[in-house]
Amino acid sequence: MYDVIIVGGGVIGCAVARYLSRYHASVCLVEREEDVCSGTSKANSGLIHAGFDAPHGSLMAKYNVEGSKMMPALAKELDIPFRRNGAMVLCLNEEDVPRLEALYENGVKNGVEGLELIGPDRIHEIEPNVTDDAVAALYAPTAGIVCPFLMTVAFAENASVNGVEFKLDTEVKAITPAAEGGWTVQTEAGVLKAKCVVNAAGVYSDVFHNMVSAGRKLHITPRRGDYCLLDHTAKDLTDCTIFQVPGKLGKGVLITPTVHGNIILGPTAVSIEDREGVNTTAAGLSELLNKAGATVKQLPANQVITSFAGLRAHEDGHEFIVGEVEDAPGFFNCAGIESPGLSSAPAIGKAVAEMLRDKLSLSEKEDFIPTRRGILDPKTLSREERNALIKEQPAYGQIICRCENVTEGEIIDAIRRPVGARSLDGVKRRVRAGMGRCQAGFCSPRVIEILARELGVESSEITKSGGKSNFIVGTTKDRY
Repeated sequence: MYDVIIVGGGVIGCAVARYLSRYHASVCLVEREEDVCSGTSKANSGLIHAGFDAPHGSLMAKYNVEGSKMMPALAKELDIPFRRNGAMVLCLNEEDVPRLEALYENGVKNGVEGLELIGPDRIHEIEPNVTDDAVAALYAPTAGIVCPFLMTVAFAENASVNGVEFKLDTEVKAITPAAEGGWTVQTEAGVLKAKCVVNAAGVYSDVFHNMVSAGRKLHITPRRGDYCLLDHTAKDLTDCTIFQVPGKLGKGVLITPTVHGNIILGPTAVSIEDREGVNTTAAGLSELLNKAGATVKQLPANQVITSFAGLRAHEDGHEFIVGEVEDAPGFFNCAGIESPGLSSAPAIGKAVAEMLRDKLSLSEKEDFIPTRRGILDPKTLSREERNALIKEQPAYGQIICRCENVTEGEIIDAIRRPVGARSLDGVKRRVRAGMGRCQAGFCSPRVIEILARELGVESSEITKSGGKSNFIVGTTKDRY
């Protein structure tokens, strides 16, 4: 029997695992996909929100502001890219100025530092490409950007090094009370047992909560958001994250740089029933480009290199559900974690780990390893350092992904690390091979070869993202 089973390998589940690995406990994280960061966490804006939008007094506000303040130290500990680029909420007509002022007041109550209400001159001083229709803006210098893939992977790697077991490609079917106490977690691969369970299952978190609680029932609505990603050539469009005054469905369409030098547009917000509905739509992408085009001058829509959609787990009360369920002792929810979930992840992970520490009377490890070293990027080295690296490890001299200048050495590292890549998408999330302008058109065959060689399998067994997403199907005879 484990002390704790965590259901879900997104940024929240992996954050809980990382902070829980600080204590003496047997911990297992179970994820139905073949890799961590394969659900909501892989399709979001990568923003660390300042915290002015969440309702004052809510868990959203509390964990958002706490998580944002934790990010600089966390980024250093886990060696992940993070930058405070600031954010602006634009008001495009005088009628919306009171709503902007209300956001400012709410942010001050939430404890957000450095907020300013600014006019057109200051707006264009900060961001010259903002539309001339902007009459006012809320400026939040503490807002930031992070890579959601690397943040999730870093949590997972650090948790693994500190003893957390990861069971990937393992879907949880049911959770029930165990006769001897604790919980039985039925998976497609067999039965697991634990004293405590953490429910971090994203859009399925209400399903697992409602299995164990006869009290308050939860209802999660999948809310689909379409995104577009622009090429590196559009990187000068904006340095700030730019919003418009939010509406009833959320913060609205934004324009933001990424830590990797792209520009991302999105998301739309459409409530759907399908918990797997991550398809983009022509209407959604058209709406996205139209709304983004109203924010800046001459949006370079011809620089879009890919589009995608993600799902947010919208709880009916529009609030995070975090903590032990009253009528299900030992069952801890991390449910309804939509925006600002990425920003809140460090704070939620730490808080839930401390709840479990107190519940199970866990002691802190003396040998906990708080740091993690990221994958070496040769582009950050001087010419002399890079030449020395290539001389010692020739794989770093072999460019595999030409668009993003990713080397074979980086891909090998991504595969060999704790909780390493097992698919093309796993490699892509860790080192960006396939993220560039050609969208893996050239590098996929070589990445498949490297994966097969490193994993000791046939190339036909390599998938895009697990399951039946194989690239090579059938025999040569079948194909001709």
